[in-house]
Amino acid sequence: MCGIIGCTGVENAGEVLVSGLRTLEYRGYDSAGIAYFDKEKGLSVQKAAGKIRALEEKLSALGEIKASSGIGHTRWATHGAPTDANSHPHGSARVQLVHNGIIENYAELRAELLGLGYVFSSETDTEVAALLLDRLLDAYASKREAIVALTGRLTGSYALGILFADEPDTVYAVRRGSPLMLGVGEGKSFLTSDLTAILTHTRDYLVLEEGEIAVLRDGGVLVMKEDGTPIERPLKRADWDARAVRLEGHAHFMHKEIFEEPTAIVSTLRPRVAGGLPDFSPDGVDAERLRRAERIVFIACGTAYHASLLARRMIEREARIPVECEIASEFRYRDPILSERDVVVCVSQSGETADTLAALRLAKERGAYVVSIVNVVGSSVARESDAVIYTHAGPEIAVASTKAYTVQTAILSLFAVWLARLVGKCSEARARELTEALTVGLPGAVREILAREEEIKALTAPLSDVSYLFYIGRCADADIAAEASLKLKEITYLHSEAYAAGELKHGTISLIEQGTPVIALSTEAELREKMIANVKEVAARGARVTAFAAGGETAHLAEVSDDLFVLPELDASVAPIAAVTVLQMFAYHAAVLRGCDVDQPRNLAKSVTVE
Repeated sequence: MCGIIGCTGVENAGEVLVSGLRTLEYRGYDSAGIAYFDKEKGLSVQKAAGKIRALEEKLSALGEIKASSGIGHTRWATHGAPTDANSHPHGSARVQLVHNGIIENYAELRAELLGLGYVFSSETDTEVAALLLDRLLDAYASKREAIVALTGRLTGSYALGILFADEPDTVYAVRRGSPLMLGVGEGKSFLTSDLTAILTHTRDYLVLEEGEIAVLRDGGVLVMKEDGTPIERPLKRADWDARAVRLEGHAHFMHKEIFEEPTAIVSTLRPRVAGGLPDFSPDGVDAERLRRAERIVFIACGTAYHASLLARRMIEREARIPVECEIASEFRYRDPILSERDVVVCVSQSGETADTLAALRLAKERGAYVVSIVNVVGSSVARESDAVIYTHAGPEIAVASTKAYTVQTAILSLFAVWLARLVGKCSEARARELTEALTVGLPGAVREILAREEEIKALTAPLSDVSYLFYIGRCADADIAAEASLKLKEITYLHSEAYAAGELKHGTISLIEQGTPVIALSTEAELREKMIANVKEVAARGARVTAFAAGGETAHLAEVSDDLFVLPELDASVAPIAAVTVLQMFAYHAAVLRGCDVDQPRNLAKSVTVE
């Protein structure tokens, strides 16, 4: 979950590394550090607990750093508290390394090294790997052999960037289980956990595969097998540009990314529409496997899991195929029953989510057909799936996901329509109606919602001094309530619970008291009267109700609510997706109102690459 970066052949390695770490800070911001070759002082290390600015302050006191190569790290703590000593890089006088992942057998290796006289300065698993590599340098003739021996001793996941004191212009890299990409520019080369960190320097890259070793020099990148055999692999070119990782006038990346949703929806859906109807055949999805499917199983975590809940409702309604949604971290530990008649859909923004990747591998072992919904091209989930449907949301820098969820729900809804046509459950007329609602109506509705930002902001005023609240909804609205509640918890630190509205009175309504905020969601007009009854139940116990509604008559809902926001007119199957944009904006302004760090909430990291 940490972020690592490395560079060679640059004019100012310190500046390049810190700039890259700022971009990677969404992956962890407990501490940061860099190692580099100062042309006057040799191998040097600087690190600091806290966010990147703490490291920048330390570096500014040193003056100009005269270095052309180095490695850097921004940390999400797993082993050891966020302190200067536990910050990366770690190592010795002759080797320094940075690490993303978890070394599971670190305690055993630490005991071994202590017995050999090594002294540790941190509590981290990473220092174990660094000092073990230091020892292995004495046992092998080449650095490649020492690195191979190191990986043979490590259990767990890792992406390593390594500097050796006797090779000042060279950076080594190796990975297993954690993502790592290599960038190639004119006379420059880079390693990074995420391409966004190097887009200002190059858009040409390749993905380092499991067990491969890379050697970065100013002349380029050498990728080789463990036995030293060179690997020839053509470079890929990123289709994102550097503007995607800049604020461009927005106060926060979360705000910017919410405003990017209309474009992201269109970019994701339009390539999957032909003649006014959905068509996923260009994505390589096996239509025959889908026709034969007896069950569809969604596997995802967090926000992606909530997107799956909404997709389940759409698929079951339109295609009449049973759907299950599984939390990836639980899925493989309950010995799931799968067969070749099952289709497993893995949903992940990064495509590197460790739990989702492990569940995917289990599903394939048991014969299921695996389709992934992923935003990052060439990611591990994408590469290991039978078919991949890429979303085109662009980089998402804020830790709290917004546009990724919106495009996931949009593309899965379109997929549901395509699937319904494949199995003969949806007429052409209905399919065209839903396709237009998704490709034209949805982005239009989101634009209208964004134009009403001040109206949404005003609704957050009651949250300035409360400590908890509830979201309630029925059916699809219960699904989006789960995501809305998560978003609010992530960035405001308010305790928030989401409930199916009819379930609230089975116990939890005892927590409603005078002034308790309740957010009532009602985008399904046919359930409006039921929702009004539920709103009356909480209002009678003193709740302060803010309602969000779409479709049908809303006057009665307005009468029983303190505030009402009416969404733009949209097909009932699509309206919940647009409602989430409103709720994302609601959470954003609530966080700003409460003075929270919107883009980097405490204890979180965006890409969860460890279990």
